[in-house]
Amino acid sequence: MQVNKSIPKVDGMGLVLGRPAFTDDLADDNALIVKVLRSPHAYAEIMSIDKSKAEALHDIACILTYEDVPNVIFSRAGQGYPEPSPYDHKILDQYVRYVGDAVAVVAGRTEKAVNAAMKRIEVTYRIIEPVLDFELAKDSKIRVHDGDGTRSMFPIGHEPEKNLAASYGMEIGDVKETLKTCDVVYEGQYYTQQQCHAMTEPHAATAYYDFQDRLNIITATQTPFHVRRIIGKSLGLPLSKIRVIKPRIGGGYGGKQAIHGEFYVALVTMKTKLPSKIVYTRREVFESTYTRHEMRVDIKLGATTDGDIKAIDMNILSNTGAYGEHALTVLMVAGSKTLPLYNKVEAVAFSGDVVYTNKTPAGAFRGYGAVQGNFALESAMDELAELLKVDPVELRKKNMMVEHETSKIFEIMGEGKEGTAMTIESCKLDTCLAKCLEKLNWHEKYPRQQVDDRYVRGVGIALAMQGSGIPYIDMGSAILKLNDDGFFNLMIGATDLGTGSDTVLAQMAAETLGVAVEHIIVYSSDTDLTPFDTGAYASSTTYVSGHGVIIAAQRMREAILEAGRQHFGSQEVQFDGEELICGDETITLKDLSTLLFYSEHQQQLVTSGSYVGKKSPPPYMVGGAEVEVDTLTGKVTVLNYVAVVDCGTTINPNLARIQVEGALVQSIGMTLFEEMKYTASGHMINGSFMKYKVPTRMEIKNLDVSFVESYEPSGPFGAKSVGEIGSDTPPAAIANAIKNALGVRIRRLPISSESVWQGIRKH
Repeated sequence: MQVNKSIPKVDGMGLVLGRPAFTDDLADDNALIVKVLRSPHAYAEIMSIDKSKAEALHDIACILTYEDVPNVIFSRAGQGYPEPSPYDHKILDQYVRYVGDAVAVVAGRTEKAVNAAMKRIEVTYRIIEPVLDFELAKDSKIRVHDGDGTRSMFPIGHEPEKNLAASYGMEIGDVKETLKTCDVVYEGQYYTQQQCHAMTEPHAATAYYDFQDRLNIITATQTPFHVRRIIGKSLGLPLSKIRVIKPRIGGGYGGKQAIHGEFYVALVTMKTKLPSKIVYTRREVFESTYTRHEMRVDIKLGATTDGDIKAIDMNILSNTGAYGEHALTVLMVAGSKTLPLYNKVEAVAFSGDVVYTNKTPAGAFRGYGAVQGNFALESAMDELAELLKVDPVELRKKNMMVEHETSKIFEIMGEGKEGTAMTIESCKLDTCLAKCLEKLNWHEKYPRQQVDDRYVRGVGIALAMQGSGIPYIDMGSAILKLNDDGFFNLMIGATDLGTGSDTVLAQMAAETLGVAVEHIIVYSSDTDLTPFDTGAYASSTTYVSGHGVIIAAQRMREAILEAGRQHFGSQEVQFDGEELICGDETITLKDLSTLLFYSEHQQQLVTSGSYVGKKSPPPYMVGGAEVEVDTLTGKVTVLNYVAVVDCGTTINPNLARIQVEGALVQSIGMTLFEEMKYTASGHMINGSFMKYKVPTRMEIKNLDVSFVESYEPSGPFGAKSVGEIGSDTPPAAIANAIKNALGVRIRRLPISSESVWQGIRKH
């Protein structure tokens, strides 16, 4: 048995031993150093750039400005094509739209020379008043994209003249009229903030020409095939002249699902014919890549006195920053991955606008809208329960999704081709809830416990759902090759971000073939050598790419049997993973593969498999928090966080647990600590790990992650996704726990000590 087994990561030991594996490790020792001169202004027009003094410096190879690069507008988003994101970005532009936007690219033989050249470039700006408050952006007289050719590939509600990157609205039933019939209506407003990905490895890319005069780009990206497509289209290169290689990645979390430094090294290498590399500084990662979308969520819940929820109305305002990558999809996921949790309503409405501002662009981020939507919905559920004077657990039990049910939202809002209708075949929310309450010792601790005159404790819960890839869009493929000596190469386009997906997919191949995982050698994500895969996002790898691997392995197993039939001259052949058996005769796979190559029926056995999902079965989770609050200072400590997950079969239980734990820590950080802070002029003031607060082991006391027994019939070996579901519940669960402890409701993230202290005093 190779699945549902905690096999160590196939690359774990090599990484621990420091083997060269990451982008900067693999760059040519003589690569030109590439850096980007960035805007000090939130919004400005470049009137002139004098680079003559910088170019005169020894060891400077080239300096590029907007006048030296293609004037092509595109989307940096690495997602399906045509992209559901506006085309609003240029490699370098005459206008800079946020502090940290690119002004010029400098390449030199030494870092010292490049740093000196950056200081000698003289730029004259016409400063424009920026729009920094996203609640004032829509219809502002200040337009972030003013007549610059910004457009969308298809209707997404893109109206740059109104500062709208995207907008959306839908309604099932008549929410307004249904709310009038409700006995109790709760209405609330919730805010979530920008959050930095804070991955360990900064963005990095290196480029060089090979002996076939092809442009090779090695980059820490989640989407190598999208990188190749966007680079080729924007630079006017045929894709046959570009190779993109994804090495190991030191964390992505969605932040590497887009083009960042790849353009700059490609252009420098094309101009100089020399290898080049860029490694972002930590400040650049914070200030000049991506953040999580800041949102305001307005929500109404209507119910009967018996606790039947009849109507939900959710409206969102989302801040995409200077550029609109993932603007529409993040907005829609905030509804589509939350509202179906309570599918028994008579009417539901969802709408929202995504606005441009002159701040760091927002983009893909683990949890991708669902975190923000869940904070509002699951906080509102507790507030509705309080109005109804019912137990919040019982309110959820009465209204939540159960197995073999569906929701019209899947059909209308689900990602894919105009949404994808589906019946939920695996949903163990009831089991997750019961187990979470038991582990929290809920019935003894709810709602609060007074520790002493200063400290009080409370417990809170939240339910969550996610998805497993994007139906009819996400594609995963695999190639299997049998080698002499009886081992296999598994070549996959799927991108391992440190999640262990190479290991998980190797387990699936081994299980299907009936061989040990040690016989599967994985090579992933190289646009020349591996088959197409849309990339590592939308929790797609296990579910979508896993199916592709299984199909390839099934075909390989049949090919091995056919080779055995030829060898024995009989149709009655069996394969047990080590030997082929025909009556009393046997031959090992090792010996058969050697014969295939060197003497008998010489042939190479190679098979492939591709898969596009027809549905996106949600994993489910119940998260429960126990917090302790210092009533003198407002400090909140999460003493215990319980996560009970239904992700179908856990292909590798240990890796699944680590994924959930990592997501929980990231989301606890969003809930209590992390916030991008700006000056009044739009400068980020905490763009370093010294000032930007991410939780450490000191803040994370205890995480309790477990999985319920579940099986998804449409999934590979019964599996669903697990990479994002852990992100969703901490904001609401912790906010609910604080409310239960203090009677104070916090509706804005992060929940700082100051906001809790002020809430205590006001209460």
